[in-house]
Amino acid sequence: MSALRKKFGDDYQVVTTSSSGSGFNQPPPEKKKKRQRFVDKNGRCNVQHGNLGGETSRYLSDLFTTLVDLKWRWNLFIFILTYTVAWLFMASMWWFIAYIRGDLNKAHNDKYTPCVANVYNFPSAFLFFIETEATIGYGYRYITDKCPEGIILFLFQSILGSIVDAFLIGCMFIKMSQPKKRAETLMFSEHAAISMRDGKLTLMFRVGNLRNSHMVSAQIRCKLLKSRQTPEGEFLPLDQLELDVGFSTGADQLFLVSPLTICHVIDTKSPFYDLSQRSMQTEQFEIVVILEGIVETTGEYPQMH
Repeated sequence: MSALRKKFGDDYQVVTTSSSGSGFNQPPPEKKKKRQRFVDKNGRCNVQHGNLGGETSRYLSDLFTTLVDLKWRWNLFIFILTYTVAWLFMASMWWFIAYIRGDLNKAHNDKYTPCVANVYNFPSAFLFFIETEATIGYGYRYITDKCPEGIILFLFQSILGSIVDAFLIGCMFIKMSQPKKRAETLMFSEHAAISMRDGKLTLMFRVGNLRNSHMVSAQIRCKLLKSRQTPEGEFLPLDQLELDVGFSTGADQLFLVSPLTICHVIDTKSPFYDLSQRSMQTEQFEIVVILEGIVETTGEYPQMH
């Protein structure tokens, strides 16, 4: 067996050959194992919190944000369920008042003044609630002045209905107006490349906007995520390093009317300066690109990863 050294960038790779053969018996290259990303290319962070204690109560203390963060199917389920329960509860209250007063048995007596006219069973009480809550007011069913408990219930119904409408409709509106889908029309290059540009070794990737509407005050940042060990022996599993993509020169401020090439110069200040070509292929790290800006048509401020 003899050893040959083949130049591979700035590093060297040992290649063995058999003395009896005329060709190189080089082992097949190992397939790189696909590992889970910290941030997916759709912007979703793969982070799960555990052993925090009281996690459920923390989410419930900020119920509005929790509902907004839920998936659409759960939002629609909670929306329909809340309104259905509220409607059935209030209709039951109107039916209960009519039952206690005896209005159900005297509904067709023209000389008797009930609490709510023409309410003689639960379906009619439900229809009266829907007509008043939705401000339809057909005029066939109406509350009379001979029922003080009905007036109090009517005030309670109005306040409760306003709270439920403000909470659920506000939640749905904010969820629909979230700028997450705007990221679908902002494209990043599938791969990054390292090459010479302007006489400097540079890491480059491209970003483009598919829509005609511009991103106002667009700014781009890059984070390098990798594990490292401090001189004191502390292990940092997810250390974040900033990659300079033109902060000092203002190149990070983008005028995104056409696809642009984002550059990071690999100089002495770059985290990649001490890595060879071979080390770049085997090193475990992740680059997260953050693009921020104001949507021209809606004024929203999305953040794309």
